[in-house]
Amino acid sequence: MTIHIRTRHAPHPDDVKHHETEKLRAHFLLENVFEKDKISGVYSAFDRLIVGGIFPSSTPLKLEPVEQLKADYFLERREMGIINVGNAASVSVDGELFLVQKKEALYIGKGAKEVVFHPAASGEALFYFNSAPAHRPYPHKHIRLAEAEKMELGSLETSNHRVVNKLIVYPLVETCQLQMGLTELKTGSVWNTMPAHVHDRRMEAYFYFDLPEEQVVAHFMGEPQETRHLWIRNHQAVISPPWSIHSGAGTSNYSFIWGMAGENLDYGDMDAALTSDLR
Repeated sequence: MTIHIRTRHAPHPDDVKHHETEKLRAHFLLENVFEKDKISGVYSAFDRLIVGGIFPSSTPLKLEPVEQLKADYFLERREMGIINVGNAASVSVDGELFLVQKKEALYIGKGAKEVVFHPAASGEALFYFNSAPAHRPYPHKHIRLAEAEKMELGSLETSNHRVVNKLIVYPLVETCQLQMGLTELKTGSVWNTMPAHVHDRRMEAYFYFDLPEEQVVAHFMGEPQETRHLWIRNHQAVISPPWSIHSGAGTSNYSFIWGMAGENLDYGDMDAALTSDLR
């Protein structure tokens, strides 16, 4: 098969306090998001979010059902968000064709039966995706970067000057629970999501990209008074539980995609952790 989804169970925060580096990485880090001519990813027990990558290099890739879903087709009871981090390429959804450029998003609603990802005409198509359970169908929608709801946050003085591009968010796109967007850090800024926060009513996943090959990001996670870190490279992702902060600092500026699933569609539903209180 050209689709391979692995299951990740949900560790308790008390257990994570005792994780050594390799165990922490095994539970929360996705090191190989893109595998050539494959759809690959992780089925997380946190809000049942599926996180992964689609890399149609030499052949189109069809979204097939996987064992974890016990469904006749992948989106029988699910919705899906896709953001292209490679070259422009097409996605067909039940015969409707969408040409998705880099940093553009595509929302695919519950009930889509035939979804096919096509190779790029030039270069490589790299589709990062999140998929969450859905209770009703909503229209498919292609969202361009210029159409995103934008927030400019932070400053160069605090090393966190960034633009948040909300791509798959209500009311721009109707979804059941999935939200996605991408954040671009300005040159000279390295911190994302600082001050940090948690949101007990939903989980989140981060995917880092546009990070130079020789550079890295230290991603911070854990309860605000029990933080841990993961060293992350370009095109790697991290699962963030509801009880965990999610923040990072890189050795250069970079971009990252955030995706959320859970209790509600209120983007601002978060509990801030003061920088002075972090441990």
